[in-house]
Order: sequence, then C-alpha cells, then structure tokens
Amino acid sequence: MTDIEFMDCAERVLLAVEASCDRINDATNVDIDNQRTGGMVTLVFANRSQIVINLQKPLHEIWVASKCGGFHYQFDGKQWMDTKGQGEFFAMLSLFGSEQSGSALSFVPR
Repeated sequence: MTDIEFMDCAERVLLAVEASCDRINDATNVDIDNQRTGGMVTLVFANRSQIVINLQKPLHEIWVASKCGGFHYQFDGKQWMDTKGQGEFFAMLSLFGSEQSGSALSFVPR
C-alpha cells in the first residue's frame, strides 16, 4: 500500500467514525463530542472519558487509545485489523465506546 492509498483508505475510516457519532447523537441519549484535528479524531463522552483515533502514516496504521488501552490497526485488504489479533476496528471501537458511555453503541463503516 502506498502512502496515498493509506491516506485515502484511512480518511474513509475517520469520516465513518464522524458519521457514526452524528448518527448516535441523533438517535440516542448518548452525547459524543467528536473533535477532528488533521489525522486525529477525539471522541469525548459525557463522563469526560475520551477515545483518541490517530493516523500513523509512516507505519500505515490507525492507532486507538481508550480506557481499555492502546491498539494498532492495519488494513488487510478488506478491513482494519488489530496487529495483536484483538479484532476489527469498528467492532472494537463499538466495544470501547459502549464501555465508556455506558450504552450500547455501534460504529460502522460507511
């Protein structure tokens, strides 16, 4: 994967995260403040806990920091998978967001 391909693919992930936040905010009582700065999205929940999603262009990875720990995701040609076998990006983000918000949340690719 070239740097340009990585950035195109990873940008779609960040846009999907932002769209999921909008959908969740519109459809539920959960209030997620999503803040975008370049290749980083910070999700802030009502209890002030955060999830930070950050693009790592040199490594072609997406990094996620949550209360559950830090995770690195690489694209396998179909989806973004954790480099240590912990699972797929959107499934894990749904789990992390659910734990931090106290409500069942679903983050999905576009």
